Amino acid sequence: MLKIAVLASGNGSNLQAIIDAIESGLLKAEIACVVSDKSQAFALERARKHNLPDYCVPPKSYQDRGTHEKAICDIFEKHAVRLVVLAGYMRILTPDFIKAYHNKIVNIHPALLPSFPGAHGIRDAYEYGAKVTGVTVHFVDEGVDSGPIIAQVPVVIEEKDSMEILEAKIHTEEHKLYIRALQLITENRIRISGRKVHITP
Repeated sequence: MLKIAVLASGNGSNLQAIIDAIESGLLKAEIACVVSDKSQAFALERARKHNLPDYCVPPKSYQDRGTHEKAICDIFEKHAVRLVVLAGYMRILTPDFIKAYHNKIVNIHPALLPSFPGAHGIRDAYEYGAKVTGVTVHFVDEGVDSGPIIAQVPVVIEEKDSMEILEAKIHTEEHKLYIRALQLITENRIRISGRKVHITP
């Protein structure tokens, strides 16, 4: 069974969706550990509630990004992690970290990439006046939200939608799409060729 690590900085709602999918049998994977850079992240509380190994690795305790990420990688090695899942992790990963887990790091973004990359995908699409936005799950490369795309789903922005309504719609789709993308990975149905992710039937 594929052992995954979840990196989270905040509430951890996507983490909870993954936990629920695993516990229901929908997703055939094991969460080997949950790691956060913030001690107050509710994601850690979610991990404890489900008896998952949890770690807080605060950046300020390390002299630089490299030693901070080395500490995280040591945790991953301890738990034999094979896939790293970003669930609201708000730090940019270094090239060395990405190389160590080449095509083994996945992220979810609240917009239809390559449109509206960065930390404020929902707000940027809303303020731009887009009629359709969505959710993207992608592999992580050295760019910002620029890795090969695994799966996407559109979300229509209705005239009556406030930012809060759009956020709720996006989060609902996030929880479903992340599970579908992780299912493809756990079932070995993904092949990467350049920028394209090919999915076998």
